[in-house]
Amino acid sequence: MQASSITDDRTYQDRQVTPVYTRNAKATKPVVVNVGGADSSKSHSMAQLFIGKLISEKNKTFLICRKTRPALKLTAYRLVIDLLKQYGYFAHMTHNKSDLTLTVKGLNNFLVFASIDDPEKYKSAEFNYIWMEEANDFTWEDFIILKLRLRAKTVEGEPNRMYLSCNPSDIEGMVSRVLKEPDTEEIHSTYLDNRFASETDIAVLEGLREQDEAYWLIYAKGKFAKLKGQIFELQMMKQPFPECEEYIYGLDFGFVHPNVLLKIGIDMEHMTLYVTQLLYQTGMTGDDLKKEMNLVISEEDRGREIYADSAEPDRIEEIYQEGFNIHAADKGPKSVINGIDCVNRFKIVSREENVKFNTDMKSYKRKVDRRGITQEDPVKFRDHGPDALRYPVFTHLRERLMALDPAWTLHSGQEEEKKPEKPEAVSGPTSDEEKAPDEVALAATRGAEPDPKDKEEQDERGGGATPLGEAPRGKRKPEPKKEEREDQDWTA
Repeated sequence: MQASSITDDRTYQDRQVTPVYTRNAKATKPVVVNVGGADSSKSHSMAQLFIGKLISEKNKTFLICRKTRPALKLTAYRLVIDLLKQYGYFAHMTHNKSDLTLTVKGLNNFLVFASIDDPEKYKSAEFNYIWMEEANDFTWEDFIILKLRLRAKTVEGEPNRMYLSCNPSDIEGMVSRVLKEPDTEEIHSTYLDNRFASETDIAVLEGLREQDEAYWLIYAKGKFAKLKGQIFELQMMKQPFPECEEYIYGLDFGFVHPNVLLKIGIDMEHMTLYVTQLLYQTGMTGDDLKKEMNLVISEEDRGREIYADSAEPDRIEEIYQEGFNIHAADKGPKSVINGIDCVNRFKIVSREENVKFNTDMKSYKRKVDRRGITQEDPVKFRDHGPDALRYPVFTHLRERLMALDPAWTLHSGQEEEKKPEKPEAVSGPTSDEEKAPDEVALAATRGAEPDPKDKEEQDERGGGATPLGEAPRGKRKPEPKKEEREDQDWTA
């Protein structure tokens, strides 16, 4: 490939960018730290910046990294590859899928995507540009070793530079320390910097103001804050999960928000749940979801119980007619709190591959009021993974848990728990992650279905639920729609 085939392409300058891209392109210090809230376009802007350098400069070596390989492949790697294809540059590059590398032969540029689980492996490498995505996951040692590798030969006017990007969720983490270094430049951003953010996601972020001050500061204002009130603790396992005698599935519906499907292995002897993320995807129609479920759930497992959000009885019936043993999850007064209590009676074991589920679980926290007092209820933000776990555990296992510990009682209450009001789904980016400015909104190109996450939360109501003590077992039969019961007492 001739160099001119890329460098003479001026259309790259016309790509849709945000001020975050422009500020990074004009940065002057050796280390540039992008600290921003959700939907601020920082990751998308970094990907655009690296692509611009990859197709315009010569004789350069690039490193884009995350702490773990599964997280890397699902985020920065996928984002860059997708943009290269969208912009028409991918065909001019040599892509090694096993090594996760890209080579631009005409320009002699080489891009490496890597996980930094062992920074010692990179002590002999040299790079011109490094991007550490989700930098809070790295250690200070990781940062120092990579910074020392920023020593590849370059030319005047194109200095080597290191970029970091993250949400300000760890006030005592490595990034806070980097920001104090004299050779560091900070670029702060929020959703207000991203004119491509959807109205739905803006409403969610602005709704955090009334729910939790720390979440409002971190994800809406892009400022460091100390989190308190985290609900779940995950244990990570690198080796394959042990075989369990019992498996169940949990399903949280979405469209603008993700559909989340989990497979859960149950070990009652050791009070352990082994969780596998089978699906975490936005923009799926009912047919898309059924097709994906047929792919990820084996024929022999179709008889295992799947517990789904009872706010969507029609979707549950469609999936049942497809041959899956699906049930509406139990809901009633304080079912969210009771479900959390049920889950927390187990040790929760996950894997690095469960990237988005792990992120949801680690950030799931209780509300903290303006006085700093932790409340009982969780914040309604990035709760898709926790919901998909809570539904099956509460519905399928609470009777056994109560039998094991007769002194343990469920919470009771008549108050309704509501999600913040959000506008109807509109065209625009469809993920809880940072939105790609150039992405064509799924809701505008496909038949948008009702999104249960955009409805009033029904966890405090009996709609679609199975009465206490009658948790379904085995294959269910189609049932007439049940009347909602506001007075159902889950502690009876």
